Amino acid sequence: MGIERVIGHIEGVPVGMVFHRRGEVQRAQLHQTNQKGISWLLDEDGNKVGDAIVLHGGYVDDEDNWEWIRYTGASEGKDSTGRLLRSQSWSYQDNAALRLSYERGHPIRVIRGYKGDPRYSPSNSYRYDGLYEITEVRTASSKQPAPDGSPIDICQFDLKRLPEPSQAQTPVERHLIDVLEELAEESPPVEKFPRSRSTRVRRLIRDTAAAQRIKQLYEGECQLCGLLLTGPDGRSYSEGAHIRPLGKPHHGPDVEPNILCLCPNCHVRLDIGAIAVDEDWSVIVRSELAGARLLQKLTVRDGHRIHPEYLRYHRKYWEQREAGEGS
Repeated sequence: MGIERVIGHIEGVPVGMVFHRRGEVQRAQLHQTNQKGISWLLDEDGNKVGDAIVLHGGYVDDEDNWEWIRYTGASEGKDSTGRLLRSQSWSYQDNAALRLSYERGHPIRVIRGYKGDPRYSPSNSYRYDGLYEITEVRTASSKQPAPDGSPIDICQFDLKRLPEPSQAQTPVERHLIDVLEELAEESPPVEKFPRSRSTRVRRLIRDTAAAQRIKQLYEGECQLCGLLLTGPDGRSYSEGAHIRPLGKPHHGPDVEPNILCLCPNCHVRLDIGAIAVDEDWSVIVRSELAGARLLQKLTVRDGHRIHPEYLRYHRKYWEQREAGEGS
């Protein structure tokens, strides 16, 4: 018996799962087709409702900021480059289905492709990034007019990522999140740079799929010092370190461009601001550690698209914090 396509999570398809082809996304029942951006299915009353979208370098008006998305609807009127030739319509079934999901409060599965925003997209694949809610729909004017210069109206959707408990797919995960959040609220309000509640929850529940992929790419070798830790069984040990931390107040995404493969020592040094990385991958030592050896430049292997925005955030955060403590 095949997997049933439903509204919400698909059983057996965890958030963060990667697919190398669009056809694999369709076979996993995450999306209706292997080409279109908007997927729909029949609701209980027989009406078509949207259940998933793909972000894969679509229209000029699309915006992706991880926590929220501005998404352009569908249309058959476009040229070979994907440029719209005429205005979009709310009567077009894909747009109508997605708007009905907004009206009924249905969550939407979001799949990111390699042609999307490089801050969040996988390097050569498609990734299931969880559930979002549509918060607003509108008719907007496109930034790009038609080839003859006339304005083009588009069907526009705003989406917001659902809270972490909604991304958990089993009752055990959801229960753990509830318990851990209660404990976090009772603990002293001392929060270091990486120690957000979301980070603690994720690490206790499971090592994220994105971090696992980065660690496998580097085969456990630290990108900052080159150390390869192995146990008696020959298995390596490393940690997936988020450059811009998850959760409040940093709101970093759990994606490959925001993750480094580090040894435990370098992970801690990055987290406390003792190490930073410059625009040209040069390693900046902000606090010396006796006996520790660091590489002059961060090791970056093919297939790992570290985004400079996260490195800038990390540097600026610690520069501002140091200036504040010194004033």
